[in-house]
Amino acid sequence: MLRKLFLPSSIIAGFVALFVGPEVLGRMISSFVTTDSIFYQGLIPEFILEVWRTLPGLFINVVFAALFLGKVVPSLKKIWLIAGPQVVMGQTVSWGQYVVGLLLAITVLTPFFGMNPLTGALIEISFVGGHGTAAGLAGTFEELNFAEGADLAVGLATIGIVSGVIIGIILINWGARTNRAKFVGGKHRLSEEEKNKLAELEDREQEIKPTHTTSMEPLAFHLALVGAAIAVGYVLLELIVLLEQYTWGAWTGTVLFPYVPLFPLAMIGGMLIQIGLDRYGKSHFIDREMVNRISGFSLDILIVSALGTLSLAVIGDNLIPFLLLAVVAISWNVFAFLVLAPRMIPEYWFERGIGDLGQAMGMTATGLLLMKIADPDIETPALEGFGYKQLLFEPLVGGGLFTAASLPLIYQFGPVAILIVSVIVTTFFLLFGLFYFGGKKAKATS
Repeated sequence: MLRKLFLPSSIIAGFVALFVGPEVLGRMISSFVTTDSIFYQGLIPEFILEVWRTLPGLFINVVFAALFLGKVVPSLKKIWLIAGPQVVMGQTVSWGQYVVGLLLAITVLTPFFGMNPLTGALIEISFVGGHGTAAGLAGTFEELNFAEGADLAVGLATIGIVSGVIIGIILINWGARTNRAKFVGGKHRLSEEEKNKLAELEDREQEIKPTHTTSMEPLAFHLALVGAAIAVGYVLLELIVLLEQYTWGAWTGTVLFPYVPLFPLAMIGGMLIQIGLDRYGKSHFIDREMVNRISGFSLDILIVSALGTLSLAVIGDNLIPFLLLAVVAISWNVFAFLVLAPRMIPEYWFERGIGDLGQAMGMTATGLLLMKIADPDIETPALEGFGYKQLLFEPLVGGGLFTAASLPLIYQFGPVAILIVSVIVTTFFLLFGLFYFGGKKAKATS
């Protein structure tokens, strides 16, 4: 039953941990046992949960540091020619999530429910960012006096993934019936083995053939690379914090970067290492498959620990705001797919747009899954464009620099200021997509 939802095993394992922990099983049996009983908090003792709570903030750095290691980066011209419409569409949807989220927070959640204005960033953090970003920002939420935001974000990310798969498959069936999705079914039906693989979390890009090192264990070598990327990111972050401290921070009394987490800078560190290895002809030593295994393992640990330590009481106490955020996010994403995608993507809008919808609902793997169903034989450029899109998408939003900085930005400058910025950026990408790429579609059909 769960396989039909294409849920990754780590998410299922996280729900199992949540059920047998203090939030569900512990509450059920706490009235029947004494407080000193080993089962008072369920089957997972508190000292284990204390360790688990620290894991998301650590392993998110590994996931992002590995994001671009071992990837052959094509020229910007090639990326733009193939993935330009998907880049613009993805940016429009992501920045639009800030617009609708901040509008909801300013007009409803804060005045009527007393929610922290930081709630306005939860939609983009949870839906485009996914479980990794939501859990990885737990420390930032706590530092900004909104600790419950981390639980709400992880809960919203779960809603996003489940609804993304269900709504995506409904839309694919609708597209096939109305002849909008012309490649559904392909030349063969997906086997059970192929369906299982679709639920995996690792990347699907073409692997490069590595030259293994002879002086080091390959796993140790690749772990060292990831560690080096995190170290570079740490140095960059400390330098920026120091620069801010003696420049605009001292002049204005406003500081931002002490609240920014490490993981987006770790991603930049990985990019710098990859560029350096490419430049000196050493990138062939990196095995992208090995990097995927490290990243996949880290993401599994992150998701299980984040869901296992999720506070259902926090979600229950904020149930109506939680549901409002989910409904608004899903409505915006579906609207963008049905209304904006046909007007912004000149060719194969359905196959390309369904991938963007899946990613906007929770994670890259959901987008890959939906594209594989809509175009199983890869008869369109959707999959290639989706892969290239990440190079111009993830460094900024979807867990990138602005996603990580959005919370301290709202905290320092207020939700109205960040809403204005988000409206401007969303409008820019929207108009650019409608008139530049939409104009190409009009010319092609005329």
